[in-house]
Amino acid sequence: MRNIYDLTIEQLEDYFLSLGEKKFKAIQLYTWLYQKKIKSFDMITDIKKSIITHLESDFSISNIELVKIERDTEVNKYLFRLQDNSLIESVLMRHDYGTSICISSEVGCNMGCKFCESGRLKKVRGLETGEMVEQILAVEDDIKDKITHVVVMGIGEPFDNYENVTNFVKIINYPKGLAIGSRHITISTSGIVPKILEFADFPYQVNLAISLHAPTNEIRNSIMPINKAYPIEKLMDALRIYYEKTKRKITFEYVMLSGINDTDECAERLAKLLKGMNCYVNLIPYNETNNIGYKRSKKEKILRFYDIMKKNNINVTIRREFGGKISAACGQLRSKKENSDNREANAWKHFI
Repeated sequence: MRNIYDLTIEQLEDYFLSLGEKKFKAIQLYTWLYQKKIKSFDMITDIKKSIITHLESDFSISNIELVKIERDTEVNKYLFRLQDNSLIESVLMRHDYGTSICISSEVGCNMGCKFCESGRLKKVRGLETGEMVEQILAVEDDIKDKITHVVVMGIGEPFDNYENVTNFVKIINYPKGLAIGSRHITISTSGIVPKILEFADFPYQVNLAISLHAPTNEIRNSIMPINKAYPIEKLMDALRIYYEKTKRKITFEYVMLSGINDTDECAERLAKLLKGMNCYVNLIPYNETNNIGYKRSKKEKILRFYDIMKKNNINVTIRREFGGKISAACGQLRSKKENSDNREANAWKHFI
């Protein structure tokens, strides 16, 4: 049975036409799903019962289960279980400008970035569109407030699940749906060049962020295997084409790893690489985990890197840290849950 949250407004219009109904029924249903946030189809009062019966027969309306929440002052971390028992995560962050959510786009990830907790689990599958939408709905239900900004930067590589991710954008941006402005939506990619070029023609003004994390192929190859397929030169060429078509500023994410990519030479090389581009760099203090040996750069190193970028006239920020008291690293909460479940299973084996 298909998830009702998988359907864009156009797909839902086609569904109602197939029933011999008017297209405007789709807007009515969207209002119930995304504004009134019903939990079952029988809560709908302005669509006739025969149509409700079809909806109940053809679609499911709740497909993810909230397993755990870790809360800090300005951030909540959510662990969800899907219908196939897979675990995914979302992170809520409170800012002065609104409330943002970082959602997952896949179960696991095939990119294999060496510093990333979520990359330790190989990709099982891409999330369906509705499974991404429901992350937002579940978090809004928890906080009793509206999400204003969305970042597709959690578990998974969004451009490795391109069609479902772009349909997700269409759904959450639709005015009668969640109505999240396209400029408040950011998609982050590790650099799948063909999809960046395709995304340049996507007719929504969504922000693009690039997980760069190194200024040279040598360093990037050592921490991001995707660079061997799409080296920095090809990536930058694709981004110039993207900018020529969209005129949208590009964000470069740069996680600060002690002794790996945080030297003065790295800063100078990064500034040279990005010179003349309409972009900004987001320096990210690394969230250390027990499973990965990388260490975060010292504060002094991050500040010096920042200063070098500034002196080279590169727009740069240092990401404000969230969730120091919780499992803040991407994939960390899921990993803790799976490790706990494995320990419990092993304990029962010995008991039996």
